[in-house]
Amino acid sequence: MVIDILTHTPLWVWGLLAGVLALGLAQTRSRELGVGRVTVVPLILAALSLLGAASAFGVTLLALGGWAAGFALAYRYAGPAVRARGATWSAQRQRLHVPGSWVPLCLIIGLFLLKYAVGIALAMQHALAADPVFAGACSVAYGAFAGLFSSRALALRRLSRASAGDASADAGTAAPIA
Repeated sequence: MVIDILTHTPLWVWGLLAGVLALGLAQTRSRELGVGRVTVVPLILAALSLLGAASAFGVTLLALGGWAAGFALAYRYAGPAVRARGATWSAQRQRLHVPGSWVPLCLIIGLFLLKYAVGIALAMQHALAADPVFAGACSVAYGAFAGLFSSRALALRRLSRASAGDASADAGTAAPIA
């Protein structure tokens, strides 16, 4: 059965997997980024998670409400666990220094695997799309990934907006994210 699933997976999915692996692996090394860059990728991934829920289960109260609940819960309670610890802001260069981390890779691959697994489940049993438990649980999971991506990005944006009166900002670097 696993071989059947893998062989019936469209080729573009494997190309997408290669792309998301490259994106995630790039996050494992330290880098300097502009504020826009730390915002764009998480926004795209959050949008893809919302699209995943909506395309699988329709634009319904269950799908969108589940997504929103997953987003809110992950952002509020799990978000601090995925933040970019040790990131600093250089006021002189207007850049964020973000230490390498495996967390973004894990999140990106997790979202890919969720979308892949939901796709397989729905291809094998179309009726699952109408099952409120399945639809709700998957929508919450999609939203949770979006909440985690957003929490990480917004923490970096807040760091870049450190007040000019902050003593560490006067020295050219804001306090790192703890």
